[in-house]
Amino acid sequence: MNARWGGKTRIETAKELLVKTVDDLGDVPNLEIGLRVYGHQSPITATFQDCNDTKLEVPFAPNNFSAVKSRIKSIYAKGTTPIARSLEAAAGDFPDNTSRNIIILITDGLEACDNDPCVIAQKLKDKGVKVTPFVIGLGMDLSYLEKFNCIGTYADAETPESFTKVLENIVAKALLNTTVQIDLNDVNGKPSETDVTMFLYEAGTTDLKYTFTHTINKFGNPDTLILDPKIKYDLVVNTIPRLEKNNISIQKNTHNTIVVDAPQGYIKVRFINASKPYQIETRITQAEKHKTLNTQKVGVTDKYIIGKYDIEILTLPRIYITADVEQSNTAYIDIRAPGFVKYSAGHAIVGQIFTENSNGTWDWVCNLNDGSQTGEWQLQPGLYKIVYRPKHLKSSAYTLEREFRINSNKTTSLRL
Repeated sequence: MNARWGGKTRIETAKELLVKTVDDLGDVPNLEIGLRVYGHQSPITATFQDCNDTKLEVPFAPNNFSAVKSRIKSIYAKGTTPIARSLEAAAGDFPDNTSRNIIILITDGLEACDNDPCVIAQKLKDKGVKVTPFVIGLGMDLSYLEKFNCIGTYADAETPESFTKVLENIVAKALLNTTVQIDLNDVNGKPSETDVTMFLYEAGTTDLKYTFTHTINKFGNPDTLILDPKIKYDLVVNTIPRLEKNNISIQKNTHNTIVVDAPQGYIKVRFINASKPYQIETRITQAEKHKTLNTQKVGVTDKYIIGKYDIEILTLPRIYITADVEQSNTAYIDIRAPGFVKYSAGHAIVGQIFTENSNGTWDWVCNLNDGSQTGEWQLQPGLYKIVYRPKHLKSSAYTLEREFRINSNKTTSLRL
């Protein structure tokens, strides 16, 4: 605990935050707290560690908050880490086994003595000791997480800032017992969708109360959140398109589940024969709707709520495709790579480029730069013609045209 953590040691940071937390608990009704400390009485040496160095420094009692704060300030880290013995002793510290008894264990290390915390945790359960442990690991190697799963709910605090949030969260869970999970259900009704930003507004207002990135925790469940149960919420899930659920009530002293149907799949437009990465955008809308949902580059994959989507690929000429997005699958749209046309003329010209469509007629593709003598365009493979007139000749009789073909990854040069 004496290792540097940010600008201070871990023990200094932990003590400051614990004192502040105790201050905030003073007005919680029917609450008693106690303080047990380990590794603070006997210095550890190269040949000795005191595995019995665990002590109830401040017993449970009404209105003992000042005593707890005072003792926290005077504690120094000296010794070893007897987690199992401390856990077993802490279970006997509670004066009333009929109350909701909570242990919050804060450590920056693993068990250092001869006992297994998992065995002790199981013994407590076998004896019918009703204790709910929460474990906070300060700056620990994340590979150690599974070592604490058998004890109780584990939270890792990699930085002093995250320690603040973790402790606030755990205290809220322990005292209020009001928790929330948001299930983003797939097409099978399972809460498998995740990794999307969620906004929680006070219902009927634009007052944003909480912002979360939806997470599936290490147990494979939607992460548990702490929300103020005194107000109602409007939930916005920022999928494409976004989903909304309004006027949500949170029930006190229970675990709440908010269910949102959010089945999703993917869209990817890709070139089938590109010799280099062409930068082309696509425009995505819901089928038969005109509002742009997303612009997505060719070669990039994005996630969408299942359903039909109209895709406008901003090639020349434009390509229009409707895709059906299915649960967890990718709708691939394959297109041919473009080629190029370069032209040069002896005089400034005006004109347009057209492409031959499937029924033999010609469709407009683009306008030439007015009054240019040279130009270059990126076009999809196919048959084209350029229709033009020297700009200085003021008669339609001087209209000229030239057919040409575009092949993928190739350049066609025209002398007009």
